[in-house]
Amino acid sequence: MSTNFDEVINRFWTNCVKWDGLVAEYGQEVIPLSVADMDLRAPQAIVDEAVRMAQHGIFGYTELYPPYFEAVQGWMKRAYTWDIPQEWIVFSPRIVQAFSIILQKFTDIGDRVLMHTPAYQPIAKAITENDREYVESPLIYRNGRYEMDFDDMERHMKKGIKLLLLCSPHNPTGRVWNSLELARLADLCTLYDVLIVSDDIHADFIRSGHEHTVIAKLSERIAQRSIICTSPSKTFNLASLEIANIIIPNENLRAKFKKGLIEAGIHNPTFFAVPICETAYTACDGWLEEVKSYIEGNIHFVKQFFAKHFPELHVVEPEGTYLLWIDCTSFDKKDEKLKRWILDESKVSVSFGTSFGTQGEGFIRLNVATSRVTLEEALQRMAVTYQSMQ
Repeated sequence: MSTNFDEVINRFWTNCVKWDGLVAEYGQEVIPLSVADMDLRAPQAIVDEAVRMAQHGIFGYTELYPPYFEAVQGWMKRAYTWDIPQEWIVFSPRIVQAFSIILQKFTDIGDRVLMHTPAYQPIAKAITENDREYVESPLIYRNGRYEMDFDDMERHMKKGIKLLLLCSPHNPTGRVWNSLELARLADLCTLYDVLIVSDDIHADFIRSGHEHTVIAKLSERIAQRSIICTSPSKTFNLASLEIANIIIPNENLRAKFKKGLIEAGIHNPTFFAVPICETAYTACDGWLEEVKSYIEGNIHFVKQFFAKHFPELHVVEPEGTYLLWIDCTSFDKKDEKLKRWILDESKVSVSFGTSFGTQGEGFIRLNVATSRVTLEEALQRMAVTYQSMQ
């Protein structure tokens, strides 16, 4: 391994949401395993490109040119065997911003928008903030695994659903939807004329034995009612660089979305966004394999640690993402006792399940994309205080 992911990098005083966000209330003692970015250094090729750009010294307006589109095309073909023409690709700073524009352009006030729960709340909140009705379809939690409830989805669709937001792979549960599940979902959306918006931001982190399927690949018919949201931000730890690639096969939908971007005043990419996106998608495949291997080791470490020290708790077997969804309902069916144990007593910050809606009560989400040293220290703290909380 050429990259030293064991290096512990101090992220304090970098305006970091994950680390600096805790300082005011808890000081620098708390270890955060919460916000979904990595504590691992980005690929050296990206660092070098950022330095080269910075040293140029002029930070003027930028635009999209053929190398950007070619880089995205190349990535989608290599990673997902999906050949797409350049005109399908639309640049947007963030997926959440793109989703708000999609809501505004393709739904009306009061329209019903469906999401599977537990759900990533910034996107769920975008539904209500845009005065649309947020409709929850709870995933079925059965034998330690999550599944879609197709009967429940159809009941909602019969009452009228304008848009379905698919999180693929699913955050926070880590499910990677297989092609049969996606085909059944797509059939429902076709039958009831529902637009599919698929958030594929975690798609590059798929564990062995599973495969990410872009739902628009299933058929031309499905592609024509699908908007696929992608980004290198999770994959290469670039969250603050404002890079998202929205892929829209349907020409009319694409034109309408582009108009929404213009109406929102979104046009020129930020100075670093495009060259770093191009570098990520053309020069960093080796780094990605290394970081996935390291994260796989962290997942194995956490599962073993929990089995030894917290056998009553259940780590839901992750199929994708670098986030672990952990069933702590045997310890606390809500979050109050969990917060006392993990945050107040152990000084570890995780994402508590209620932040993903009521379906997440009694669960925690653990971000393992950090150095093994940091991860081990956090879990050791939790082990020390666990018995006293029984």
